[in-house]
Amino acid sequence: KKLILVFLYCLSGHPTLPCNVLKFKSTTIMLDCALDTTSVLNYLPLPLVHSPRLSKLPGWISKDGTINLEKELKECAGRLFVDSQPEFCLPEKELLDLSTIDVILISNYHCMMALPYITEHTGFTGTVYATEPTLQIGRLLMEELVKFMERVPKAQSATCWKNKEIQRMLPGPLKDAVEVWTWKRCYSMQEVNSALSKVQLVGYSQKVELFGAVQISPLSSGYSLGSSNWIIQSHHEKVSYVSGSSLLTTHPQPMDQSSLKNSDVLILTGLTQMPTANPDGMLGEFCSNLAMTIRAGGNVLVPCYSSGVIYDLLECLYQFIDSANLGTTPFYFISPVANSSLEFSQIFAEWLCHNKQTKVYLPEPPFPHAELIQTNKLKHYPSIHGDFSSDFKQPCVVFTGHPSLRFGDVVHFMELWGKSNLNTIIFTEPDFSYLDALAPYQPLAMKCVYCPIDTRLNFHQVSKLLKEVQPLHVVCPDQYTQPPPSQSHRSDLMLELQPPPMPYRRCSVLNLPFRRCYERVYILPELANSLVPSELKPGVSVANVSAILHSKDNKHTLQVTPAPPSKKRKRVVEEPPVGGAPKPLLSGAVPLEPFLATLQKHGITEVKVEETTDGHILHLQAEDTLIQLEEDGTHIVCDNNEPLRTTIRDLVLRFLQKL
Repeated sequence: KKLILVFLYCLSGHPTLPCNVLKFKSTTIMLDCALDTTSVLNYLPLPLVHSPRLSKLPGWISKDGTINLEKELKECAGRLFVDSQPEFCLPEKELLDLSTIDVILISNYHCMMALPYITEHTGFTGTVYATEPTLQIGRLLMEELVKFMERVPKAQSATCWKNKEIQRMLPGPLKDAVEVWTWKRCYSMQEVNSALSKVQLVGYSQKVELFGAVQISPLSSGYSLGSSNWIIQSHHEKVSYVSGSSLLTTHPQPMDQSSLKNSDVLILTGLTQMPTANPDGMLGEFCSNLAMTIRAGGNVLVPCYSSGVIYDLLECLYQFIDSANLGTTPFYFISPVANSSLEFSQIFAEWLCHNKQTKVYLPEPPFPHAELIQTNKLKHYPSIHGDFSSDFKQPCVVFTGHPSLRFGDVVHFMELWGKSNLNTIIFTEPDFSYLDALAPYQPLAMKCVYCPIDTRLNFHQVSKLLKEVQPLHVVCPDQYTQPPPSQSHRSDLMLELQPPPMPYRRCSVLNLPFRRCYERVYILPELANSLVPSELKPGVSVANVSAILHSKDNKHTLQVTPAPPSKKRKRVVEEPPVGGAPKPLLSGAVPLEPFLATLQKHGITEVKVEETTDGHILHLQAEDTLIQLEEDGTHIVCDNNEPLRTTIRDLVLRFLQKL
């Protein structure tokens, strides 16, 4: 039995875009590597065709005229934007040596977007574990991001504004942007392919051994296709990692809750970003606003990711189209990976909920968007160029990316439709503030509707979940331990647990509370045969073992001690044996009252008893002797009276069992 140290290094400050590193039982495990794309809100949009409006925006010069950043910073509606290729805020790279990471566990495709930065630029030589849908859809999202950036290359790179002295003088929110020197441009497709070649596929509940020290296993988290929570356990300790989970009945397999029970530590992240918004209510609002706009002759723009919520939106619209008389309205899905995304959702049958799995065997496509495509109600295109421009009819509904409104085909539609109040933009993705997303397009005439659909766990659901699985300790982002700043009176929008959760923030290192650790040791059959157990009490037997401990690959085995080599000599000389028989081991406890009675029988009457936290101290006043009776030992403190010490020792031994 020994104490162990388990550390958690927190590399991301964003609660729903996690990146943590767990050091546990001689393994170093990265838990997710999400990319914080909210930094792109500080940049000007990348238009697919030349935008006279954006090109005429005035540059920024400080009020006193000492700082001229006209080429780097542009002003729009009283706010500053960086005029260069958008950059992303990466997970912290200086907190620990990332080349020492053994494995990376991915919980869902939104939490792997920083993977190429980690695997290609830190000396990483380990393995990445993810489910097949997570890998394939993650690949699509990365490919889409790369294509969005490569389609509109910008030669200049703005760096002067990042100077600490200059940044301090800028107006907000640029002034308050953190870690700006670590922000990086998007990776290349070559880096994406190299990073994803390191991924090893796993299935739900599959157990994978890591160096014989720990075992990892993914569980269904119910949030998206292939999304996982992870169990990391040794023989005697268990860590659960819960990230991006949902209890709602949507298209993925339902969440596996029971396997999270008996955790020593549960690391909790990726709760809903919209704790007060009901996803069903938001879907209803989405449909009604869409129908209202189309009936009035306007167009609807839905900025979205190419996978995830869009499947639910299309399914909702499929049921809604006929009742709302939208049968003739064209629906367009525009993304470099639109076709692959729609196809993938139909082929990952085993990762879907039971209801959708059964459709595959009918045979029917599990998602209704297949029927929308067959009846020409939904059309998909890689971009606005090519076939789309000849097929384009208005009024229509367009689903396209990127939800930040900073790059992708959505920028073109914002410029095209923004000037008319007949048109509506409906935000459904919760990752970006819609006011910040719209800022570089102001003044804007088009209507804006905010219907964030976030199916992840809310605080009520997670409190109920934690009561059921009962982990000994919970670790979570600092943001979850207090109400949101905008709703400081809402104590129901935070985690209140006993014991209180251990909070973390970017760059913090937590020592996780593992009190003790047992190691499993295997014993060879021939050694087991030689043992002679002594019964301590009914059902409990103990035996002395003299053996060699052999450790390899974190597996420990007790082996028979080899016989000493025979020494051949000319003359046989009797040598004294090396060491006698081993001292007998003692077991049991010395009961206080019977021991005092025994001392009295032997003439020791003046005994003062003092109670301690570990047991009792007996002060033999006449003999000036102390006896400490504790759970794990008995001590006799007696100066210059060997006969008395021996007598007391023999009396103590009467109450103990020799093995």
